[in-house]
Amino acid sequence: MAEESTNPTPPAASDDVTVCLCFHVSERKVVNYCRREKPAVASLISECLSAGTGCGWCVPFLKELHRQVRDGVSEPGLRINPGEYASQRADYRKSGQRS
Repeated sequence: MAEESTNPTPPAASDDVTVCLCFHVSERKVVNYCRREKPAVASLISECLSAGTGCGWCVPFLKELHRQVRDGVSEPGLRINPGEYASQRADYRKSGQRS
């Protein structure tokens, strides 16, 4: 019988989570772009590898990351399970909605 670990593996860092699934733009890229370029509005994040210009699902998430960086949050992030994020996006795409 295997022993249970007393030091569980910490959750993976969320900064490699793909935020824009259409163009494969990671949370880390978006945060770094916002820190470096300081876009006045979240819509300018589209200059970061076209994030947010595909299906539109990630636009609210891009806005949230933009707000967090603008507000000086030390570790900005979406705090959503990547599997759940992808599942919700799949439902969004099936519904035919567009932001």
